Amino acid sequence: MTKLPNGPKTQPLLQLILWMNDTLGYMEKAAKRYGDIFTLQLGAKSKSVVYVSNPQAIQQIFNGESKQFRNAGNQLFQPILGSSSLIVLTGNNHRRHRQLIMPSFHGSRLKAYGDIICQTTAQIFSQLTPGEDFFARSITEHISGKIILKSVFGDAQGNRLQKLDQLISSLLEFAKYPLVSGMFFLPFLRKDLGKWSPWGYVCHIMRQIDELLYAEIQERRQQYNPEGTDILNLLISARDEAGEPMTDQELRDELVTLVFGGKDGIASAMAWSLYWVYHLPNVAEKLRQEISSLGTSPDPLTIVRLPYLSAVCKEILRISPVEIQTQPRIVASPVEMMGYELPIDTVLIPAIYLLHQREDLYPQPQEFIPERFIDKQFAYYEYMPFGGGSRRCIGAAFAEFALKLVLATTVSKYDLTLASDRPIKPVLSGLNLVPSDGVKMKFIGMRVSDSFVEDKVLAI
Repeated sequence: MTKLPNGPKTQPLLQLILWMNDTLGYMEKAAKRYGDIFTLQLGAKSKSVVYVSNPQAIQQIFNGESKQFRNAGNQLFQPILGSSSLIVLTGNNHRRHRQLIMPSFHGSRLKAYGDIICQTTAQIFSQLTPGEDFFARSITEHISGKIILKSVFGDAQGNRLQKLDQLISSLLEFAKYPLVSGMFFLPFLRKDLGKWSPWGYVCHIMRQIDELLYAEIQERRQQYNPEGTDILNLLISARDEAGEPMTDQELRDELVTLVFGGKDGIASAMAWSLYWVYHLPNVAEKLRQEISSLGTSPDPLTIVRLPYLSAVCKEILRISPVEIQTQPRIVASPVEMMGYELPIDTVLIPAIYLLHQREDLYPQPQEFIPERFIDKQFAYYEYMPFGGGSRRCIGAAFAEFALKLVLATTVSKYDLTLASDRPIKPVLSGLNLVPSDGVKMKFIGMRVSDSFVEDKVLAI
């Protein structure tokens, strides 16, 4: 006899409201009461969703893909990302797009992005004046936006990309309001009543973004450069197994996914990195010592291999993962999991945040302890800040690469301090965890050894 795991008995719509109002608190309370597997029903018309934070059960899910479980694209954000987005696609279409996009994020490609990341970070921090207060989240959005746009569109200049950056920033800022997040979970709220209405404003912004992107795609096709190394150029030249290129709509949807996901996700990780490192001055000092051992103007690929820097960034992504959960999987045939016989069509979601807070894996889980990643190597089903299996974030390597280089450049070349010692609460923006107050900081000035910065600053 099939039976879903236990879970809250409150009305589904109330569950959704409580979940949206205090996502982490709601999840933590459910895990404390019901254990490593529990059922939620988030919304009156939604299916029951089984959340899993047990490592062995998560391993079972990832190992059983295509046999016991099938992938379910994240349909929540289809109205923005489009039906051809990698996040939305499933089955053969998902595999095709992943194969087309993967070369853009291959390890050998990261080297080309390294100098862009260092140059951008130095150029933006150099605009601050000693004694100036700033919000880490704002400056990291600025950094990540320029990094993403330059990596995706290369050296394309002019008002088009500047306008694109402004529009994306406006929409991401608007998405932080709970009502806007609610529109993705409750389709009946998505009514375009003109640009002064909430959903109408979203549609108004997206129409402008689409106009800019399609114009850029058309221009690139007409002026194709086989030597171009930016992501858009690589996607235009990519061919699937049948020799077919991506259509304009496919390009548009993947560009929106890369730019929105990259800018927002990487900015959040960077903001958390500045908070944790400057919240614990001994961590910042150990990083400086490790980086200084490389001398002036070290190669980006050398920087990212530093063991303590790598451990710090892993701990940042453990304690403050950008995403709280993986993309869903659906039971394809009845399966036994943790004593339950899950029926066909059960929706399963590995809970990243809850997994990373397990005391049996991470003693003192709410403490920032980078050394845990030096003393132990965790399995793919124990540590998964970018998801796992065939739905693992395709830009994970790029995101980690950028996080390391931005943090290394900042810590080694600038003196910063937090404006307050009080702990910062994580809040949900979309499905990303962001610092509740943006992390207010003070720019003290450039450190004495600034030759690396001077070498890396480039007008962007």
